[in-house]
Amino acid sequence: MGFTIGGIRELRELRLAARRGRRPGRPRGSDPVGTAVAEYTGLWGWDVVPGARAVRGVGGPECSCGSRACPAPGAHPLDAGLEVPAGATLDEAGRAWARVPGAALLLPTGRAFDVVEVPEEAGRRALVRLERMGAPLGPVALAPHGHAWFLVAPGASVELPELLRRSGGGREGLGLSCLGSGGYITAPPSDVGGMGPVRWLRPPTLESAGRPPEARLLLSTLLRLSRRVGAVSPGWLPTA
Repeated sequence: MGFTIGGIRELRELRLAARRGRRPGRPRGSDPVGTAVAEYTGLWGWDVVPGARAVRGVGGPECSCGSRACPAPGAHPLDAGLEVPAGATLDEAGRAWARVPGAALLLPTGRAFDVVEVPEEAGRRALVRLERMGAPLGPVALAPHGHAWFLVAPGASVELPELLRRSGGGREGLGLSCLGSGGYITAPPSDVGGMGPVRWLRPPTLESAGRPPEARLLLSTLLRLSRRVGAVSPGWLPTA
């Protein structure tokens, strides 16, 4: 897949908008999902994988993969071989996504970032508190099943048990979990399992996308507020 003058110009416009602190605009006549893929790959430096979607079936939502025994309906990769790599241009992303119409946007974890998941209320409170404290923060997404996803530096999933031990408590009953290598999260504007779209509570920027914070800098606040809201154990996070 090659570069075109138009694709390069549009990607430059996305980067310029990001540097000015604005949400990148959508190039005229472009596909919103294809533009989002280009934003993730070309601006933020993230790989994107096409994922299954939940479709309406006779007995309720079914997975577009066609398997009636699907363990994660509408929330798993269709084919890892169709991955759009970091650095893809707008034209490249658009052509790649045209091969998988209707696919969800999945971001692999354990590469550019890991994800710490907490209940939505705890995540919202923590985000406000951490911003007031001036703590380093990466992007934060809100999933429709009531959880907030904090993007942190890779390696958090391996370090989490020791970090929790040092904090003096476990994660049981807190609704806190961590997703690392081999996992995926659904990215805006896609929906998760037919429950609704994922959206950004704290959108990525050129700085935060490439340098997410270490989990240890956020964990004490996330744990404290998860305990305070009386969280229950998490449901599921889509994995490979």
